[in-house]
Amino acid sequence: MNGEVSAEDLKKFEEMKKVVMKRILSKQAIERMGRIRVVKPELAAQLELYLIQMYQAGKIKTEISDEQLKTILETLSSGKEFKILK
Repeated sequence: MNGEVSAEDLKKFEEMKKVVMKRILSKQAIERMGRIRVVKPELAAQLELYLIQMYQAGKIKTEISDEQLKTILETLSSGKEFKILK
């Protein structure tokens, strides 16, 4: 393989992201994520990737609320590390 990502692979990844986001974010957090995506698409992409990695690592056990998402955003923006608690 030459290391290129096909359009089909990209589409599959986008679908997987949507499924994971619906599974781990509350309705309000999903709405906030949509607003972030409009204003700062690169921040939204970074946040989605971070959340997916946390989910795949088994570190997200419960649904993330809007307040928790705001805390994660603040932490990502400041460059600090944090843990999601139950």
